[in-house]
Amino acid sequence: MSNKTLDLTNQLYDYLLSNSLREPELLAQLRQKTAEHPMAQMQIAPEQGQFMALLVQLMGAKKTLEVGVFTGYSSLAVALALPADGKIIACDVSEEYTAIARRYWQAAGVANKIELRIGPAVDTLDQLLAAGEAETFDFAFIDADKSNYWNYYERSLQLVRPGGLIAIDNVLWSGRVADPKVQDNRTESIRAFNAKLHQDQRITLSLVPIADGLTLALKQ
Repeated sequence: MSNKTLDLTNQLYDYLLSNSLREPELLAQLRQKTAEHPMAQMQIAPEQGQFMALLVQLMGAKKTLEVGVFTGYSSLAVALALPADGKIIACDVSEEYTAIARRYWQAAGVANKIELRIGPAVDTLDQLLAAGEAETFDFAFIDADKSNYWNYYERSLQLVRPGGLIAIDNVLWSGRVADPKVQDNRTESIRAFNAKLHQDQRITLSLVPIADGLTLALKQ
């Protein structure tokens, strides 16, 4: 028995996957394809994708937002969990990375659910707000440049409905956030973000130690 989260050895992590992961074949193929990419470390863990898909189903989400697409694993996992009339607004700056995503969305038959917007995500989120889409999203996932996390979060908080959920990736940052000797800009940005979110009374908060740390912020 333990009163804190277990450290996951490779053996225990393999056990977790073998007894929990129900990864559709196309998601597995995309994960394998992304593993060959020079920026493969940007890929979320499969158990995290499955967890987010469960959350989306649990809350009956239909309209979701993604900030940071990369090769599309998280958006594909969510799209597969959405109902037939579900929709994702997916924000990214890279035509190159998202070209991979588009191929797998198409192959999975969910491309009609995903509207990809290429350009700075802050601009896209501001455009959504200007178009009157505040409080119309059920779920948002933030996994992009760390220096803009607070900007993405503030806009996402306006865009999700009361009772909507925002998930933010990489909040444990491979443990570097807890090491005071690490002072690089990205680590400091995540530390500052975590500290501000801890004090934000507009949300119900939980930081879940899955993969690289996933914060869940439920809008009041």
